Amino acid sequence: MRITVVSLLLAALAVLTGFVVRSVDLFSPGRGTVPLVVSLAAAWLLFAAAVIALRGVRGRAVVVLILAGSLGIGAAAMIGPPNTSTDSARYAWDGIVSNAGISPYAYVPSDPRLDSLRPDWLFPAPQVGANGTARCVGERIQTVHRSGPGDVLCSALNRTGVPTIYPPAAELFFAGVRAVTGPGPAYWPLQLTGLLLSIGTTVMLLFGMRRRGIDLRHAALWAWCPLVASEAVTNSHVDMLGVVFTLAAAFLVTRERYWRGGIALGAAIATKLIPVIAAPALLRKQGWKVITAALVTFLLLYVPYVLATGIGVLGYLPGYLTEEGYQDGTRFALVSLVAPGGAAIIVVGILLVVVAALTLWKTDPARPWLGQLVMIGSTLVILSPRYPWYALLLVPFIALSGRWEWLAVPLALSIRMLFPSVQLTRVTLAAAVILIVAVSLRRAGPGAVKRLFRRRPLRGSPAGEGTRAESVAVGAARSVGAARSVGGAQKASSSRGRRRHLLRDVGRSRVTWSRR
Repeated sequence: MRITVVSLLLAALAVLTGFVVRSVDLFSPGRGTVPLVVSLAAAWLLFAAAVIALRGVRGRAVVVLILAGSLGIGAAAMIGPPNTSTDSARYAWDGIVSNAGISPYAYVPSDPRLDSLRPDWLFPAPQVGANGTARCVGERIQTVHRSGPGDVLCSALNRTGVPTIYPPAAELFFAGVRAVTGPGPAYWPLQLTGLLLSIGTTVMLLFGMRRRGIDLRHAALWAWCPLVASEAVTNSHVDMLGVVFTLAAAFLVTRERYWRGGIALGAAIATKLIPVIAAPALLRKQGWKVITAALVTFLLLYVPYVLATGIGVLGYLPGYLTEEGYQDGTRFALVSLVAPGGAAIIVVGILLVVVAALTLWKTDPARPWLGQLVMIGSTLVILSPRYPWYALLLVPFIALSGRWEWLAVPLALSIRMLFPSVQLTRVTLAAAVILIVAVSLRRAGPGAVKRLFRRRPLRGSPAGEGTRAESVAVGAARSVGAARSVGGAQKASSSRGRRRHLLRDVGRSRVTWSRR
């Protein structure tokens, strides 16, 4: 019965996702904000109901439901074009330009020297009216007036007059996708790639959780999340690739493969820069190896583009920071309440340094995801970006740590995208902070604030510590020690085998959705 309930909720969420992709977007009059808000609320409610219902499911059915839900919801997110962002059009164009042997940082998309590369779906021909005036028609199509009179360029890209902003690993990814599909197909190649990456992340979480004795049901917080379906698949944001590299870095570092973890971290940063905020939690043990490998990887990825373009490899990044209000402090919704204008930049810098220092100091190197959760989530609240897809980086660490309350951050950022009001953003982010603090203090119990300033790292696993199942596991571990001292090597080996099976079974069966 419980499996049936979860299945029905997931089916409803998949149907709703498909309906939204086909029928609702921000580009067409009459199909915009209000329908998206209603759809967003319904999707998050179905998601919450499915996650709660999963609490009653045991055994292999958990893995089957999580994977089936991830595939079904993700596939539904592919049945229409992007509905909130046209960034994936720029990804496709950058890949086409790169595969032509041209640096994507060298020319702006509207440059006439690139006219021979333009596919019709990205640059449709303008229509000429009875009066001889050329105009652009179609959803997601913008009109660009070039230098000559009547020289009109129709484009699905945004910001056709500026160079690309994306780092080298992202550009290699774009080129790789278009090398396989060619320039002709429209949005589906990147949507399919986003789906594969999101499902791959689900699989990575399941394997990582099983290895570490974490409740597998937590993976649903990623696999079924509406933000993942929308931003990783429908709108195909390259942040998804950064998520894969960042999660791989976390798992590699916890297995003491510091060099490989650093390589993965460097690749993540060279994909979108933002994953650098996941780094402090990975540096507590053998941090110099992680930093060295990440830095070398980052530089090696940049070298070919620097040789080809020089300082132009920065692309539109400086202009983007100015456009978004980060250089004058107007972007920081909460901080600007107490430190308006340029002072906000100083306050933000201090806050980020403090959070990073606490993360580095208090993170358990064997389970760094709580530190990554706090660092990434706090940064998103402090910087309050305009776009919810930046929060994709947060969601896997919500799943690993089981801290469901942090989902309030991507939800608040989603509301901000739909309603770009500073006052509303302040309310939603403040509500998210209050919820996170309240739930965290309740979970931590008495003395939580005092423990924060002790030297011992915070062991933030909600995977059953303190539960009866964990006590059984600890008892089994002690039995192994006794067996080794009394029964000799052969008996100890047998006990270790039993302990592994017991811990595996405990990881499958423990319930962690209670007061902890």
